[in-house]
Amino acid sequence: MSLLGKAAVAMWWSVRPEQRTEFGDWHSHEHFPERMSIPGFRRGSRWTSTTDAEGFFVLYELEQYEVLTSKGYLDRLNAPTPWSTRMMPHHLGMVRSQCRIVASFGGGVATSLATIRLSPEAGRDAQLQTRLSETLSALALQPGLTGAHLLFTDTPRTSAPTTEQQIRGRDGAADWIVLLSGYDADVVDAGIAGQFSPSSLHAAGAGEDIMIGRYRLAFTMTPQDVAAI
Repeated sequence: MSLLGKAAVAMWWSVRPEQRTEFGDWHSHEHFPERMSIPGFRRGSRWTSTTDAEGFFVLYELEQYEVLTSKGYLDRLNAPTPWSTRMMPHHLGMVRSQCRIVASFGGGVATSLATIRLSPEAGRDAQLQTRLSETLSALALQPGLTGAHLLFTDTPRTSAPTTEQQIRGRDGAADWIVLLSGYDADVVDAGIAGQFSPSSLHAAGAGEDIMIGRYRLAFTMTPQDVAAI
């Protein structure tokens, strides 16, 4: 099983220590159920950084790319709850990428995750995509790993920033995103040190700006979970 759908929202941000307890309560008990109630949202997962005490990664898996511009989603983004309105300013350094899923191998939700943000060198897009897809396909079924995925940011054209964006301030965006997940953190780390090390990625056609993050699972939810509440 691959990622659940053909599109995703991938987000990175920080939360200061004094806000983390309330953030966890809000994100788990209000925000995730709200998002999972939107038609086309298939699964959400929140991950805590193992290298940055304030860092988080969140992934929403979507049935279709068109969910990103659907009325159900935009209505939520433009009408945040009072609790969301209070919490949005605490999303520091937000990087929010609306993505198409280009390649997805394996699946499920395991405990360890690595994210890699990168861009191709000029003229090497096809070469890099082929190399990444081949590597991800080979890695996904290795012992210790469960999933390997490639996402491309494709930001929909909208008329104006949403209310949530206005509260947070300007969001950044990634370009290409690699996700490598597994139940053995050491094996995930080995993949980052080997096939997905900066030197290997540069040789495959990636540009100089590569950002690698390591995370452990904090919480996950699907629409079925919301229905059971």
